[in-house]
Amino acid sequence: MQPKQYTLFSLPVIVGALGFFVDVYDLLLFGIIRKPSLADLGLSPSEVFAQGEFILSIQMTGLLIGGIIWGIMGDKKGRLSVLFGSILLYSLANIANGFVHDTTQYSIMRFIAGIGLAGELGAGITLVSELLPKEKRGIAASIIAGFGIFGAVTAFFVSREFNWRVCFYIGGGMGLVLLILRVNIFESKLFGEIKKTNVQRGNFLMLFNNRDRFIRYLRCILIGIPAWYVIGVLVTFSDKFGEAFGIKNIDPAKSIMFQYLAIAFGDLTVGLLSNYLKSWKKALYIFYGITSLFIILYFLQQNGTPFKMYFVCAGLGFGTGFSVVYITMSAEQFGTNLRATAAVSVPNMVRGALPLIILLFKGLRNLTGNYITGGWITGLILMGIAIIAAYKTKETFGKDLNYVEE
Repeated sequence: MQPKQYTLFSLPVIVGALGFFVDVYDLLLFGIIRKPSLADLGLSPSEVFAQGEFILSIQMTGLLIGGIIWGIMGDKKGRLSVLFGSILLYSLANIANGFVHDTTQYSIMRFIAGIGLAGELGAGITLVSELLPKEKRGIAASIIAGFGIFGAVTAFFVSREFNWRVCFYIGGGMGLVLLILRVNIFESKLFGEIKKTNVQRGNFLMLFNNRDRFIRYLRCILIGIPAWYVIGVLVTFSDKFGEAFGIKNIDPAKSIMFQYLAIAFGDLTVGLLSNYLKSWKKALYIFYGITSLFIILYFLQQNGTPFKMYFVCAGLGFGTGFSVVYITMSAEQFGTNLRATAAVSVPNMVRGALPLIILLFKGLRNLTGNYITGGWITGLILMGIAIIAAYKTKETFGKDLNYVEE
């Protein structure tokens, strides 16, 4: 018998937070151990950079494809099917990743892991949004996202103590242990009710065959794009930007660790702020402002210091805490029969857009002939697009989620 009421610290929220913890650990692990792992495979420094960009893009492509697969499954088979299937896939892929001996094998394992990693956050937030009272949805999502982000911090410290292959084994092992905890979670009551009807569920094409729905979906994706510009370009390649700024000895693993530690506080803060303002959009605008401020500070680091670089990366992390807002908004923009399809695929469309973001960055840095100039123009374009998309998106804070898409 499914309980009628859930609290902020009930099992679905706790297990959702632990699930996202493991998800982030595995998602960011490659960025943290990119240099030592590829060097250990025999690549030169220039090959490490080039292959690092390529493998990261392959992983994000897997996330893009996985977002569609798991999203459809979440609406057809249930939210729990995604939470079980996705974590099993990426756990096994990460264990296998510890056995690779060349970049081809490495790329294949990161692609498969990317597919698996795609289902965790969106399905978790969808399930919690449908189980908890509407006035607690935002805080619950922030707890999941905020705690989950510590997975990146854990990945950093684990990478300092163990060989990169062992780091992958640990990530896969944590995921398999988490499967046991998920056995006692109930399915969403809203999904259970709609499953008894003849309404179409999980039809991905429904997001495109209606102009209003397509625009809603596209805006949800565009709102989140700046987060992965910050994560995938500015922070992941902070060592390259550091060289261009005249800053030596920048460790991108430390940059990622400081950024994600700050994202945890950003996630919690934006959730509480949204609840106080009774508005997702107002909180989103405030955090866009924080992100923009630290992007400006990032590009004003000529002849700076490693301490300042890490501090700015932390500031960027706090600002990109807005991610929990756009994912929750995505879940609330669509009816129960398409909610998982949208909420799972949107963050992975954003993650999967990283290869396009990197391509834009490459094009602009080649066009301008300057690594730094290409970087800030890329940011200006993406932030401008996101702000316009957010302005056009409808407020959904406190919205009743018991409806369907026709």
